[in-house]
Amino acid sequence: MATLSEDLIWEIRAFVYQHFAATAHPPSVAVTAARFTLADGEAAAAYEQLHELHAIFLEAGTHNILMANPFSAIQTQFKVNANGRPYFANCAWDSLGVPAVLHVDAHIEAACSQTADPIHLHVKDGRVANSEALVHLLVPFKQWYNDMVFT
Repeated sequence: MATLSEDLIWEIRAFVYQHFAATAHPPSVAVTAARFTLADGEAAAAYEQLHELHAIFLEAGTHNILMANPFSAIQTQFKVNANGRPYFANCAWDSLGVPAVLHVDAHIEAACSQTADPIHLHVKDGRVANSEALVHLLVPFKQWYNDMVFT
């Protein structure tokens, strides 16, 4: 298998984000391979390299993308309605990142982790409108990559 260039690796990362933005889901290895005229194994190797660089996160033991921050490939308690579709974010912080990355207004549905009370946020023109909600980060930033799923 040929070694992929660093430029191609970053092009693949950009494609992953473009696919998430367009569909609210990550591309499969096969979709990425087809887009770049690669063998599936080469696309999988690119995913592994991006995972090692913390540029995307794979489901353990697979080549399925779990996260491309702020996007989550699975349903979470942080639903972001934007561009006429539901996206899922990995955490409260990422739920604000989805409209920022997409450059769109959004409605965020979440729940307070202490009380389970529903939280509804509206992001308009890059700002959260009329909310006193706070985001509490339990894990210091320098420890986020120790266990990204928990963080």
